[in-house]
Amino acid sequence: MHDWQTGRLLVATPALEDPNFARSVVLVLDHDDDGALGVVLNRASDLAVDDTLTGWSDLVASPPVVFGGGPVEPTAVVALGRAHAAVPADEGFSTRLDRVRLVDLADDPVLAATDLERVRVFAGYAGWGPGQLESEIDAGAWFTVDAEPTDVFTHQPDRLWQAVLRRQRDELALFSTFPADPSLN
Repeated sequence: MHDWQTGRLLVATPALEDPNFARSVVLVLDHDDDGALGVVLNRASDLAVDDTLTGWSDLVASPPVVFGGGPVEPTAVVALGRAHAAVPADEGFSTRLDRVRLVDLADDPVLAATDLERVRVFAGYAGWGPGQLESEIDAGAWFTVDAEPTDVFTHQPDRLWQAVLRRQRDELALFSTFPADPSLN
């Protein structure tokens, strides 16, 4: 039996030194036999959404910037929205986060506002080939934890790594205090 991570968070362990993922929190959008893909939730850029997408500014969660979703296809855009009501299983990406769904930015933002509370925009995504994510988890590169809808739309993305770890009810909470550079400790 597979332990699919769709709808869960991957939290980089302190041992993960890849600069693309150091102290990152990744929401897994899809995980199956073909591999996995997700978006990094805590890499806010300096690029305002208003500078790239017209009409979406009223729905964009604060901070209203494009987030670096991951190193794969950095020009590809992925948007997630929080719906006013529960999202049917065929419209959401996971039943674990029943009000979070993918958003088509080609839609009229005024019409989208009737269904959505807020939107977060990502440039690029994180991707893994078949079995790659499972190997990285087994090697200790990632903690896997349940996501909360507020994680996707956090107002403090720079503090998300610590916040997600701190709320865990086991020894993972201790990692929230791990220094960014242990040599300075």
